[in-house]
Amino acid sequence: MDWDQSYRSNETPWERGEPAPPLVEYLESHSITGRVLVPGCGLGHDVRFLASTGCDAVGVDLAKTALSRARAYIEPERGSVNYQLADVLDSRSGIGDGSFDYVFEHTCFCAIDPGRRKDYVKAVQRLLKPSGQFLAILFTNLDDPNGPPFPTSYAEVERLFSPFFVGIRHWKPTRFYSGRENEESMCLMRRS
Repeated sequence: MDWDQSYRSNETPWERGEPAPPLVEYLESHSITGRVLVPGCGLGHDVRFLASTGCDAVGVDLAKTALSRARAYIEPERGSVNYQLADVLDSRSGIGDGSFDYVFEHTCFCAIDPGRRKDYVKAVQRLLKPSGQFLAILFTNLDDPNGPPFPTSYAEVERLFSPFFVGIRHWKPTRFYSGRENEESMCLMRRS
């Protein structure tokens, strides 16, 4: 998939113009502090929202056009925002191994070819500090195997992450983008 071409041609049905409602809901009753990585950040709505809560938020994407547009938005008054053109799966990307307190992901996992999902798990482990946390919004009720997005289940996520992470919580959000009812679940894990 040529992600940059999708942004250049404005063929981005995943872009909704606002932070992910499940993230907003989560942060109304929980806090995230420190340095947060958002892989596959797109136009950076989640990055800016996390920064607005006081985090040092770093958005990473493969699409240069997406990051150029993300940088054009007004930054929040609190926290800090940084965008980086990089492949999160590449250990030589310079993103900052072991420097993040959290990795927040929203449907990046499902956009990766299932054959590379183990590489994604290793990347999240590599990027997080010891005991860092992985907070994810996952597409767990998709049927079309020809993605992206590619189908997954929480059982698969747990199986792939469990050698390196301890599951803390798995739940269904009560807020979501219109049209994504019952398609997403959330999980929180801690790097072991």
